[in-house]
Amino acid sequence: MTTLTELTLSQALEQMRAGTLTSVALTQAYLDRIDQVDGQLNAYLTITRESALASAEAADQARADGDDRPLLGIPLALKDIFSTKGIETTCGSKILQGYKPVFSATIVERLEAAGMVLLGKLNMDEFAMGSSTENSAYTLTRNPWDTERVPGGSSGGSAAAVSAGMAAGAFGTDTGGSIRQPGALCGIAALKPSYGRVSRYGVVAFGSSLDCPGPMGRTVTDVARLLQVIAGHDPLDSTSVTVDVPDYVTGLTGDIRGLRVGIPKEYFIEGIQPEVEQAVRTAIARFKELGAELVEISLPHTEYSLPTYYLIAPAEASANLARYDGIRFGPRQDKGEMWPTYKATRGQGFGAEVKRRIMLGTYALSAGYYDAYYGKAQAVRTLIKRDFDEAFQQVDVIATPTAPTTAFKIGQNMDDPLQMYLADIFTLPASLAGICGLNVPCGFDAEGLPIGMQLLGAAFDEATILKAGHAYEQATDWHTRRPPL
Repeated sequence: MTTLTELTLSQALEQMRAGTLTSVALTQAYLDRIDQVDGQLNAYLTITRESALASAEAADQARADGDDRPLLGIPLALKDIFSTKGIETTCGSKILQGYKPVFSATIVERLEAAGMVLLGKLNMDEFAMGSSTENSAYTLTRNPWDTERVPGGSSGGSAAAVSAGMAAGAFGTDTGGSIRQPGALCGIAALKPSYGRVSRYGVVAFGSSLDCPGPMGRTVTDVARLLQVIAGHDPLDSTSVTVDVPDYVTGLTGDIRGLRVGIPKEYFIEGIQPEVEQAVRTAIARFKELGAELVEISLPHTEYSLPTYYLIAPAEASANLARYDGIRFGPRQDKGEMWPTYKATRGQGFGAEVKRRIMLGTYALSAGYYDAYYGKAQAVRTLIKRDFDEAFQQVDVIATPTAPTTAFKIGQNMDDPLQMYLADIFTLPASLAGICGLNVPCGFDAEGLPIGMQLLGAAFDEATILKAGHAYEQATDWHTRRPPL
C-alpha cells in the first residue's frame, strides 16, 4: 500500500480534487515523516508545524467552497535562502541567525497565492557557497540513499527532503549547479530555469548575474507544475524578463519524435565515473528509441567555465556580502567602534568557504586586477554563451551528465576546494550562459547511488527540456525508486 508521502505532487493533487484526500491528512503525514527520518538526515532548519496545519485546514475549507488553485493544500518546503515574513531566514549562516524578514520573496508570495502549505525551511551551504551542504553553519545534511555521503549542494536540504519523502516538492537556488547537482546526487527531478524567468526578489543574493530560483520534485510533471506557479515577470526584480510563460504541464505529451538531441564531446571527459558515463550514454540511446535524432556537437569553450565562474561568482559575492556588517542584520559583535565591530562580526559570522570566496572576489575586483581577472572572465563568459547559441541552431536539447560522480563521502573533499569545485564542472557552463537545465534520474551505480542526466535548453525554452525529460521518464522507472530509509 502506498503511503501518503510516497504520492507524487500530481497524484496528491488529483486525490484532493477527487475528494479522497485532505490537505490536513497529507500535511500531517509529511510532518510525521519528518519526525521519523529527519533525525538521520538533518534536511530541515525550521519546521513550521502549527502554521502548516492551520494552512492545511484553510486549504480544505477553501476546496470545499469550490476553490481549485494550482497548489491548493500541497505541502512544500523552501531552501533557507528565501525571505519568509516572520520566519527565521538564515541562509545557513551564523551572521543571519535570528533574522526574521518583514516581507516574503516574490516566489514565496506566488506559492502562497497558489495554495501552498509551507512545511519549513531547509538546510543549505552557507550563502549557497558549496557543492555538498557541508558548509552550513548549523548542521550536516546527509544523503537519503547513504547517510555517510553528501546530498550535494548548495540546495542539499531541498534535494534530501524531496528524495526522502519529507515534502511533496521543494525549492532551491542554482548559481553554478546548486539545484541540478543535488538533484542528481539524491535521485530527483530538479530544474534550473533560465536567468530572468523566475524573480530573484527576496532571495538572499550570492551571484546576482547567476542566481536562479527553481523547483525540485519526484517527477518532471511535478517540477513543471511548480515552475508554472513561480515563472513570470516581476516588476520588483530588474533582472526579471518579460516573456510569455507557456503551459508547461499540457506540453508534456510524451512524444519527442523528431527532437534533435545534442551530445557535446566536451562533457564526456577523463575523470568521469565510468558508471555515470555509461548510464548517461544509455539514457541518450533511449532518446533515439523514442524517435529523437542524436547529433554530435562541440562546445569548445567548456573547459574555461570553471575558472570563469570562480572569478565572476566570488566577485559578485564580495559585493553582495558587504552588507553584513553587524549593523542591519543578525547578531553583532560590539567592540565599541565601527571597524573593530565590523571585523569581529564578519570574522565570527562567516564560515571558511564564504571568507575564501569574499577574498577571491575582492582580489579580482581590486585596482590593477579588475581588467586582468574579472573583465577577462566576462569576455570568456560571452564565448561560452556563444557556443550554446550556435549549438541551439543545430539541436533542440543538449544531453550531458549532471555530475561527474555519484554522491561522495562526507568530509572527502572538504580539505581540497578545487576537488569540491569540480563537482559542478558540468553544470557551470549553463549557469554562465543563463540557459535552462533539468536533472532527470537515469540510473544507479554499483553501490546503489543515483545518477543524473542533465538536459540543457535554450534561454526561456524550459518547455522543451521538460517535454524531453518527461518522455524519458515515462519510458523508464528510475524516478519511482525510493531510498532505503
